Amino acid sequence: MGTTQTVLAFLGTAVIAYFLGCFNGAVIVSKYILRDDVRTHGSGNAGLTNFHRTFGGPLTFVVILCDVLKAVIAVLIGAALIGGALQLDTAFAASLLKIGNIQAEDYGKYWGGIWCLLGHMFPCMFGFKGGKGILSGGAVAIMIDWRVALVVWGGFLILAVLTRYVSLGSCWAGASFPFATWFVYQNWIITLMALFIGGMILWKHRSNIGRLIRGEESKFTLHKKEPKA
Repeated sequence: MGTTQTVLAFLGTAVIAYFLGCFNGAVIVSKYILRDDVRTHGSGNAGLTNFHRTFGGPLTFVVILCDVLKAVIAVLIGAALIGGALQLDTAFAASLLKIGNIQAEDYGKYWGGIWCLLGHMFPCMFGFKGGKGILSGGAVAIMIDWRVALVVWGGFLILAVLTRYVSLGSCWAGASFPFATWFVYQNWIITLMALFIGGMILWKHRSNIGRLIRGEESKFTLHKKEPKA
């Protein structure tokens, strides 16, 4: 019975977290409030940076709130469902908890984070064309562990502020996430999930990486402007 509940917890978390991720703040605000889809402007990305560059204004904070809250809820649901199921499935939990410095709910946090970011990046309700996952991914990191968040957010902020290339900070966040995870947990299962999350973020930034290499990437500014396509 315990194993069945564990499987259902993983499946349930995946479905709920994915559909939470699909509620993309930039798309919802631009398409249904401003009546001007952000994906038709600038870089075509459905993320906070492109929204701010294109529209600016106080609605930017609505986008932030939406993308942060959905990640927080997805991680909490994963921790509750999977953590609770593993407590009942004592045999399976015992084998998982022997690996590194880990708690049962930590598996749920990473699992919920993965599916929330998949929904954010590839939302079925918006033609599978979503954002790049930095804001939601950053919220996931904070919810997981302050030490992971310190590495991810610290490097992001330093690089973004010093260079004004948000994409450079974002690449640091994606690349450092699995390393910070391994340092904290010493758990190969969790680290593989972190590697998947970081890999998705880097893959979504592949065009930015190319522009950075060519010196064509747009720098962030607090003033609203249309970026180069």
